[in-house]
Amino acid sequence: MIAWPQSTTALESVRKQVRARLAELGHLEEHAFPMTERVVVRAGQPCGIYFCMHGPRSVKLTAVADLQKKQLLFYGSDGQRAEQMDLTARKA
Repeated sequence: MIAWPQSTTALESVRKQVRARLAELGHLEEHAFPMTERVVVRAGQPCGIYFCMHGPRSVKLTAVADLQKKQLLFYGSDGQRAEQMDLTARKA
């Protein structure tokens, strides 16, 4: 299991924030489209979580929770980084 977030409540909070922000970036309804996630592994150790919101017409909006640097990185449908946010400063 990943070292951070330590509780399922914290992880669920990150999921909700990511879902809301990706929907906002893509001008989508928040709960109208599925979001998948995968653990990111570096040198055999989990180091983050990759989120992908699957919108209409094969549109994909992504975010990466870098658990080592404690950052959330958001990417638009064009693959360009749209925003960066500290996990420690995230909204409750």
